[in-house]
Amino acid sequence: MLYKKENKVPLHKHPSEQSGYVISGKYILIIEDAKYEIGPGDSYTVPSDTEHAIEAIEPGEILDFFSPPRKDYR
Repeated sequence: MLYKKENKVPLHKHPSEQSGYVISGKYILIIEDAKYEIGPGDSYTVPSDTEHAIEAIEPGEILDFFSPPRKDYR
């Protein structure tokens, strides 16, 4: 995922577990009621069916993985 400054992904959830690795940029990650500031070298996991959102503070790139793979991203 490539993010521009101030890009936002609103609160949402999906049946796939999601894990990500931050390659570059700076972000606010929200998982349920918790907020995290993440940057290069950080990783995260969002359990399936858990509300989450992300906002780019600085532009960058995140490598996301979904298990099982999301058909809408194929």
